[in-house]
Amino acid sequence: MAECRRALLFINLHKSHARLLGEEITRELERRNIEAVSFGFEGKPDFKVRGDFDISFSLGGDGTVLYASRTMAPLGVPVMPVNQGTLGFISAVTPGSWIAAFDRWLAGRGIISPRLMLEVKVEGQGKAPVDFSCLNDAVISASGIAKLIRLQVDAETGPPERRGGPIRLGQYRSDGLIVSTPTGSTGYSVAAGGPIIDPEMEAVIINPICPFTLSNRPVVVPADKRVIVKVEQEQRSAVLLTMDGQITRPLEPGDRIFITKAPYRAKLIESDREVFYRALRTKLNWSQDGFNVKSAVSSETAGGYDA
Repeated sequence: MAECRRALLFINLHKSHARLLGEEITRELERRNIEAVSFGFEGKPDFKVRGDFDISFSLGGDGTVLYASRTMAPLGVPVMPVNQGTLGFISAVTPGSWIAAFDRWLAGRGIISPRLMLEVKVEGQGKAPVDFSCLNDAVISASGIAKLIRLQVDAETGPPERRGGPIRLGQYRSDGLIVSTPTGSTGYSVAAGGPIIDPEMEAVIINPICPFTLSNRPVVVPADKRVIVKVEQEQRSAVLLTMDGQITRPLEPGDRIFITKAPYRAKLIESDREVFYRALRTKLNWSQDGFNVKSAVSSETAGGYDA
């Protein structure tokens, strides 16, 4: 059985009824002598965790789960996504079922889906390295409209403790490059022609966006291989790094981006493979006789994240 003394609620106030649901959850937790700390946000969230927590709740859409996971995964705290948006690939628990899901977790019967996360380090000449993390993807793209950028992409060989030399995957002229986790495979990557990967697999997708050379195709590599992307000197456009569609950083020619498997995982409560494949069937109309391309391109598969 799980012990729960303190819970953190991430409340996306842009979602209707999220505030009321947060108040409901807080009342129920306090009735059980569990301290509840609420973080409500509109726009870009910024929360500094103080103290220990046993569980966290994400009240919003998949975008809220991405933020909660980046915050809590390094601390080993599981996240229960309570869906306040449209049907998502991550958010699974409905507002009417959260108590039952919470009780299953307390009893040790709740399903926890471990999700691969990425660590992203940016290094540039004369600049201190900067570290980020992401659950869905890291995207390197032109900050202008429809302008090609030039990137050199390598992948190291061997396990982390005895890495070999890097293998040159290619020099890409494209609108950008997506490095995606299996969780993020149904986001921007699939809209750019990438494969859909089971969310609990140990793999990373390297996917060019609208490459100038049509032979440049998505590549799937083992998660323990470090991906190295270099921004080449000759650029026609400014270059931008975006993580999970939420964190951005401008890049300069000569910068190198090191993308590796994070030493921790996101722990999502009641958001397992069944939820993932049910969302696929619904969004892509796999259960229908015909395939409706127009309805398949949802906000998630078009590169946006339902917050």
